This record gives sequence, structure tokens and C-alpha cells, in this order.
Amino acid sequence: MGKITKKAKRRFLIWSLLIVIIISYLAVFSIHYWTQILANKKEKAKLEVEYNELLRTEQDLKSQITKLQNPDYAAEYAREKFMLSKDGEVNIKLPDELEK
Repeated sequence: MGKITKKAKRRFLIWSLLIVIIISYLAVFSIHYWTQILANKKEKAKLEVEYNELLRTEQDLKSQITKLQNPDYAAEYAREKFMLSKDGEVNIKLPDELEK
């Protein structure tokens, strides 16, 4: 084997340093992007739960609309919700503790 010259050592050192810098750069940015991806996945899951809740609320409201189109149900709902009464009826509001 021959001797390694100073020029070859310097060239090897520069290339090694360049490779280490490139690998470090890629590692830092890959970690950054992975954290962003994980955060986005968590937010997506949270938004999907919220979306499903809103869909259930929409279904409930559509059901309520359908029920309120029935005059008998609308009258009963108004009497319960707004303490309305028919002629001759008396409304008595019970405390919440007694209703359960």
C-alpha cells in the first residue's frame, strides 16, 4: 500500500464533512415533517369526531323539523317548551330534582 498524501486526506475530510452535513440536514427536516404529519393526523381525527357529531345534530334537527310539521306534535311541543296551555288547563312547573 502506498502512502496517503495530505491532499487525499484533505479531500476525504471535505467529502466526509459534506456527507455529514447533508445527512444532518435531511434528518432535521425529516423529523420536522414527521412531527407535522403526526399533528395533522391528530387534528384530522379530532375534526372527524366533530364532523360526526355535527352529522348527528343535523339528523336530529331534520327529525325535529319532520315532527314539528305535525300540528299535534307542534302543539304538544309548544305547551312543554313555552309553558303554554289549552283553555281550562293549568301548568305546574316541578323542580328539576323531582322530575328525575
